Amino acid sequence: MTHGTLRRLNADDVAGAMELSRVAGWNQTTEDWEMLLRLEPQGCFAIEADERTVATTTLLCYGTRLAWIGMVLTRPEYRRRGFAQRLMQEVLNRAADLNIDSIMLDATTQGQPLYEKLDFKTEQIAERWFRDGQHAHRSRKSAESWSPFSEELDRAAFGADRSLLLEQLASRNPPHATPAAYCFSRSGTRARYLGPCVAADQKTARMVIEHTLEEPSESGWFWDLLGANQNAVEMAAEFGFAPQRRLERMVFGQRLPKEDELVYAIAGFELG
Repeated sequence: MTHGTLRRLNADDVAGAMELSRVAGWNQTTEDWEMLLRLEPQGCFAIEADERTVATTTLLCYGTRLAWIGMVLTRPEYRRRGFAQRLMQEVLNRAADLNIDSIMLDATTQGQPLYEKLDFKTEQIAERWFRDGQHAHRSRKSAESWSPFSEELDRAAFGADRSLLLEQLASRNPPHATPAAYCFSRSGTRARYLGPCVAADQKTARMVIEHTLEEPSESGWFWDLLGANQNAVEMAAEFGFAPQRRLERMVFGQRLPKEDELVYAIAGFELG
């Protein structure tokens, strides 16, 4: 049996990492993997076996308050060899070395037993909603005047400072934003992705989301939201989305004080 070599993921591994997410049917693009490496080059790990990348895990740190685990992937033919557990232990050790207060992730059904074994506890449900590309595109007669959004509002909603992530996302595609709300979108391999979106109230959330959805996408849209935010759930249905997947949002360590009712779309299962 091949045991594999655990090492840091690097730029040369992106093609192999993309193959892992493609086989899993996930939505990440090459640009998403490259962004993770830029944000956290010391927190992206892989297991190499038979001269290729066969498993990955990433740890994205938001200061020392929060670290987010994502991209826990293993090629199907290399599963049940303990690769995911080795990688998870590696990122947990790194988080401990960095004195991170809280570690979180969004768990699939397949991954949840491992995370529970490592003492992660379910906090709430994260849901993926989907809308196909057949919806009519409405063009507005007058453009809104967009302005920088409040980083203070985002910190209150998310519970930690993720300004570096938001800067990276804005460099790819500037958000629709006001001082009281913002909404990003980005391309995906399966559908365009709506999020993250934070808003002080439902009215401003609807405005920035509606403008974001004006961008046509033949492959449709993914919108990942927190099931606890009933306003977001109702709005997703109003805009023609339907629930597709449920993941367990889990936490290890302290629970962060945050305001989930301000979160109308998360940044991604791998980002928080």
